[in-house]
Amino acid sequence: MNKQIRSLIEKIQTNCHISDARHAGDYTLCIYLLKMREFYRWEKSLGYDDELDSNDIGNWLTAREALWDELEPEDFLPLSVGEHTYSSFEAGKINNSLLNQGYIYSAGYGPNAKPVFFMADLQEKIIQNDFNIYISGHEHARDLTAPVAMSQQNNIFIRRESLRRMIWEKTIEWGWHQNKNAMFKAMNFYEFASEPDSALDEMTNKELNNVILHEIGEINTAQELHNWRQMIMDLPRSHAEIMARAIKDLLADTTSTLPALLDNQDQASLHFYFANFSHMRKELSPGLLKAYQSWDNDGDYNKLRAAVNQSAEHWFDIARHILKLYEQDNANCQQSIEALVTENKLGAPA
Repeated sequence: MNKQIRSLIEKIQTNCHISDARHAGDYTLCIYLLKMREFYRWEKSLGYDDELDSNDIGNWLTAREALWDELEPEDFLPLSVGEHTYSSFEAGKINNSLLNQGYIYSAGYGPNAKPVFFMADLQEKIIQNDFNIYISGHEHARDLTAPVAMSQQNNIFIRRESLRRMIWEKTIEWGWHQNKNAMFKAMNFYEFASEPDSALDEMTNKELNNVILHEIGEINTAQELHNWRQMIMDLPRSHAEIMARAIKDLLADTTSTLPALLDNQDQASLHFYFANFSHMRKELSPGLLKAYQSWDNDGDYNKLRAAVNQSAEHWFDIARHILKLYEQDNANCQQSIEALVTENKLGAPA
C-alpha cells in the first residue's frame, strides 16, 4: 500500500468519525454499546471469538467519545486521488482512479440522513444487465454503522465483510435463547455446530446473492417512485421516515428478492429473510409474515407467492399516495404520511 492510499484511508476514516460524532446520539444506549463493541472489534482486528478486555474497551470508548467531541463541528475532508481532489461524496469520480488500484469507495446517506462512508479492497466486479456490482473484501475505513449494501444510480456496492459480520451477530444472538425460530431453521441448512467458520462463509456467499437482488429491487423501485430519495432526506428522525424506508424495503423484496427465492424454492434463504424481517415491516405487513408461517407449516409456496404479489401491488399504491402528500406540502406532510400508512397496514390475502 503506497503513501497516497494510506493518506486517503486516514482522511476517509476521519470523515467517518465526523459522521459518527454527529449521529451517535441517534441510537438507544443498548444499541449504541453493541455497535461500539463491534466497531472496537473491527478496529482492533479481533476475531469473532476473541474475548474483549473490559478495561481496554472502556478506555477506548472514552478516547473515542473525546475524539468525537473534537471532530463534531468539523467539515468533511476533501479526498485527493492522483492529481485530483474531490468532495467526499464524489464517489464515482474517486472510484475512476481507485478501481484500477484494487480498491472501492462509497459515500451516501443512511437512516436519519447520516452520511455513510467506507473504503475497502475490491474483491470482484460483476456486470449484470445494466448494473455494475462491486463486491468488497477487507475494509480499511468505515463508520460505526456498516450497512451490508448501498446503491447509487446503477452502481451496487456489496460489503462482504459487513455481511459476514452481520450473519455472525445473528447466529450469536440466536445462541442466547436457542429458540426454534426462523433463524434456527435457516442455520439448520449449514454445519454451524461442527464447522462454524466454513458454515459462516457458505451462508455469507449465499446471502450475498440475495443482497444483490434486494439492491436491484431498490434501484428499480426508485425508477418508479421519482422523488422518493429526496423525500426520505426531508423526513429525518421521524416516524414517517422509518415507515417510508420499510415500505421501500418491502417493495424491493416483493418485486425482486422474494420472487427469486420462491422461483428457486430456496428454503434456507426464505427462513433467513424472515429471520431478519424488521419490526416496522412486521407492523406494516403482518399478512406477509403470516403467509411465511403458513408456508413453514405446510410447504405451500402458492400462498406465500400470493401474499408477496399482493404486498407489491398494495405498497406501490400506498407509496404513490405518500409521494402525492409530500409533493403537495413537503414541509408539513409527516403526520399525514404516518396516518395514511397506519390506516393501510396489510393483512393476509383473502
